[in-house]
Amino acid sequence: MKRSYIAVFLFIFMLFSSTLTTFAEGSGNVDGGGGGLNHGTQSCNWPGDAYQGVRVTVVDAQSGGIVAGPMDFTNKNLSAVAGDMFHFGKVSKMQYRNGSALTLQPSGYTYYVPDNSMPRLISSNSNKASIEQIKRYFCSEGAASMVAAKAGMNVATLTNGSYKLVIEPVIYLIYNDLYYAMTTTEAGLYNRMLGGDLGAHFPTVVMKNLALALFLEKADLGFSAYTGSRTTARDTEEMVQLLGIGIISYKGAPPTEAEYDAVYRIDTDVITSTTLSTTDEINNDEPATVTFSMGGSSYQMTDVVMPENGSQLVWAKWHTPSQPCEITIHISADQGSLATTTIRANVVDLNENPPPDPMADDRCDGYSRPSLPAGQDVTGLSWGVWRCWWHAKWMWVPDWEWEDGDHDAGCPADCTSDHGEWVDYGEWKDKGWYEYARDGYSASLSASMQISPDEKNPTASGRTMKSGYGINMEASARMFSGAPSDHITQVQTCVAYFPEFQYTDYWRLLERTSPGYQAGFQFRANEYSTYHRRTHFSPVWFPDGDYTVYAQVMDAWTPAGMLKVHLHDALTVQDNLFSDWHVRPLN
Repeated sequence: MKRSYIAVFLFIFMLFSSTLTTFAEGSGNVDGGGGGLNHGTQSCNWPGDAYQGVRVTVVDAQSGGIVAGPMDFTNKNLSAVAGDMFHFGKVSKMQYRNGSALTLQPSGYTYYVPDNSMPRLISSNSNKASIEQIKRYFCSEGAASMVAAKAGMNVATLTNGSYKLVIEPVIYLIYNDLYYAMTTTEAGLYNRMLGGDLGAHFPTVVMKNLALALFLEKADLGFSAYTGSRTTARDTEEMVQLLGIGIISYKGAPPTEAEYDAVYRIDTDVITSTTLSTTDEINNDEPATVTFSMGGSSYQMTDVVMPENGSQLVWAKWHTPSQPCEITIHISADQGSLATTTIRANVVDLNENPPPDPMADDRCDGYSRPSLPAGQDVTGLSWGVWRCWWHAKWMWVPDWEWEDGDHDAGCPADCTSDHGEWVDYGEWKDKGWYEYARDGYSASLSASMQISPDEKNPTASGRTMKSGYGINMEASARMFSGAPSDHITQVQTCVAYFPEFQYTDYWRLLERTSPGYQAGFQFRANEYSTYHRRTHFSPVWFPDGDYTVYAQVMDAWTPAGMLKVHLHDALTVQDNLFSDWHVRPLN
């Protein structure tokens, strides 16, 4: 639908409403940059800096699982254009990270207009966004009430420390005469899909102002902090991986990864990565080298090339120590600029907290079955590597010189003319250039698990057992990827959690019985088992009903992050092992 005659009629955002001054103990992991504005054309432009909003997603503060949303808010009444506005649905940056596909929709865009106007998130040349105002607004009780109402939650529940808000800037712009709504992540993905055409038309509005509107000051919910330039246009990959996200926490929320930039398991192959960007071409004549230094060892990624204003992930594949520790990883590059130069990592041992020895007289009065944790799966990730080659273009470069000649018989006796000729001593020279292509890679992870009554359980029938007996567990996982082996690791870790411990207090690190990209896991031999079985004993007090084991399969690493899958399986508990005992006199 043509919209080249739509007038620019919007008002400037109100910076802040005095009614939103009561805080709900919120704290904002938010920063931003940008500024300046390219003018665009009639068919491709940003109609005005009021054409912006925010996408809000309520997530579990510990697992990152989505609880409500995403939902879009904007100060502007878009009723005149929303019905025909192109958009990509309501998808959060977390969902795109976890493998959701970019899906263009030609109509049906929905949004909410808040009662109290929001501050601007996206800067322009005349109106720069204020991070202080953004934090103040979204950490306020008023904003929490606004989100809670649309999410169908009680505001006290939303702000009790169990949840966080993920906020993403949304821009409304005209591209090829059509209105679009998109977040930073969606703009990056769409620009990649279009071969850079969106960024070519909006080098400032999209690639700088929208890209740098929000980013994290510290790592959280699996996203890294951004430490790159705040004033220059950014790359598509940075928009997809790092930019366009802020996180609002409330008092009492667990710190997740705020204390550390990364958490690894001991004795594990991992991949540590960051983004290298450049304003100048890096080619085969002088490729870049990136060095990762940690624990007295150094790892290098060499022969890195990229075009002018390009970027890509750079990484090191390494093996963690065999003992728990803290490690500071220092990253340096001899060309370009790095998004992160220091990473604080915590290396933990998951085998330090197995369940205690179950006793026949154990009790748990008032036990209530817990809900399954809302684990956030990451089943697919993608990344790319630039390569370049020389495009030869041979051209003749002339070099004319005059060569004097002798007088000949035809010259008069008093001839004073110069004799000679111009001679071209030029040569063929290669006036070519480097051409670039990006090789894309991806990896996906699938997994399954099954629990069953132990073979030493004398009265189990199918998937029904009595409490107090043991169960076995088997899990399998398969990682699919066509990437080189130095881009990925095998599937390495599986951890099981149990309902009697509320899926938190104790857990079992399973043994990897068949390593590789198609891995198998089983319980380790139980030190309390008379027969040294691979078993977990259910408590004798466990009530009748479902007995559900929850598990995480993880440590399948790629340059774009770690793949992980959350699983569960259940048996039915009916009666307890004491009913199998018969006591009678000897005589």
